[in-house]
Amino acid sequence: MMDSLAQTGLPFMKMHGAGNDFVVIDSRGRGAVMSAGLARAVGDRNRGVGFDQLAEITDAAEADFGLVFWNSDGSQAGACGNATRCVSDYVMRDLGVETVSLVTARGQLRAERAADGRVWVNMGEPQLDWASIPLAQEVDHLHLPLPGDPVSVGMGNPHCVHFVQDAAGIDLAVLGPKIEHDPLFPQRTNVEFAELLSPCRMRMRVWERGTGITLACGSGACAVAVAAHLRGMIGPRVALEVDGGTLEVDWRDDGVWLTGPVARVFDGMLSADYVAANR
Repeated sequence: MMDSLAQTGLPFMKMHGAGNDFVVIDSRGRGAVMSAGLARAVGDRNRGVGFDQLAEITDAAEADFGLVFWNSDGSQAGACGNATRCVSDYVMRDLGVETVSLVTARGQLRAERAADGRVWVNMGEPQLDWASIPLAQEVDHLHLPLPGDPVSVGMGNPHCVHFVQDAAGIDLAVLGPKIEHDPLFPQRTNVEFAELLSPCRMRMRVWERGTGITLACGSGACAVAVAAHLRGMIGPRVALEVDGGTLEVDWRDDGVWLTGPVARVFDGMLSADYVAANR
């Protein structure tokens, strides 16, 4: 398949959810086409297209479609809530349906369109034991032995959530990479700083592993909501103000549900020469 793409080029969509931006490649019917090298090249905002994550839509025998996520450094991400919402919106429109099933590294998930037109996605149950988050050793995930007394939550990818008085004042560029690479996180970690605004509203900023500072993070919003609820700060439903807009999380009996804005910005084509040079 890569040989044919080197002849024809590779179509893509640019989408975003609350400023969390994605390149989306639809590989259904032709086999997976992405590689770490091509993901790194496309993710370069000067020499490629640029993205926070790349989402590749794949065929899935047990669901309507599958999703594979790539970070801009070429590594894979186990989950990406905002990309999942964006792609689910696209597939629902494509199929003319109001609900879809999908498969990610996390397992089988479900998305549905609400009466107000927004897409909610069930991100599954949070991972709350140290081995499945994962952490490098058995510790209390609600009170990690790190500065700031953070909480660790798995949402298909690991998160380290800090509760602070002023999220806007945090130097993410300094603290984010330091925490991401702490030895306590064998697969590295996403890093969130969250400020309680009211019992049903929070302010959140995020450093994503393999990418850096982003305007929003869907799985991070879910992790913050779970951590804050487990700490007794909020109820099961909360709105999170992120740098790119507002996300909503609802921890229901069947999993952690996420919604927020989606946008399909433009469609494009990676040239055959570009694909061949970066395959």
